[in-house]
Amino acid sequence: MEQKTKIKAEEGKQELIITREFSLPVESLFTAYKDKELFEKWMGTNLIDFEFKEYGKYHFETRSPTGDLMFSGKGAFHSLIPNEMIVRTFEMDVFSLPPQLEFLNFNAITGEKSILTMHIIFKSAEIRNELLKKPFAIGLEMAHSRLEDVLNKIN
Repeated sequence: MEQKTKIKAEEGKQELIITREFSLPVESLFTAYKDKELFEKWMGTNLIDFEFKEYGKYHFETRSPTGDLMFSGKGAFHSLIPNEMIVRTFEMDVFSLPPQLEFLNFNAITGEKSILTMHIIFKSAEIRNELLKKPFAIGLEMAHSRLEDVLNKIN
C-alpha cells in the first residue's frame, strides 16, 4: 500500500520535508495537534504534560500493556498561529538523539481537504540519517492515518 505521508530527505542536508494531505478541514487538522484528548487518541499515547501555548511544554509516553516504556517524546512550543502554524522543538528520549526544530504548516486545499507540511531541522545530516534508519516513516504513517480516522469519526 502506498504511503500517504511523504518524506523528502535530500542527500547531505540536515532537514526533512514531510507532507500529508488529509480529508479534513484545516481547522480540524490543527485541533488534532492542540487538543490534549485528541492528541492522545491519534498518537496512541499518554500526555504527561501539555501546555499548548507559546513557550509551553509537552511530554508524552507510550507504554506496553505490561507497563514497559516503548516511546517517549518531549519538547516546547515556540510559536503558534491558529489553523496555520506550530513551531516546536521535539526530542525522542528512547533514541538518544538531540532535539530537533519543527515547523508545522497547516493549509486548506478545499473546505474539506487540507495539507500538513512539516519542515524538520536536525543538528546534522548524520543525526537526521540515524533517525531515518529507525521505523520513523512507518510510525508517522500510522499516526497520521489514526489522526484522520479519529477525526472522521467525530466530525
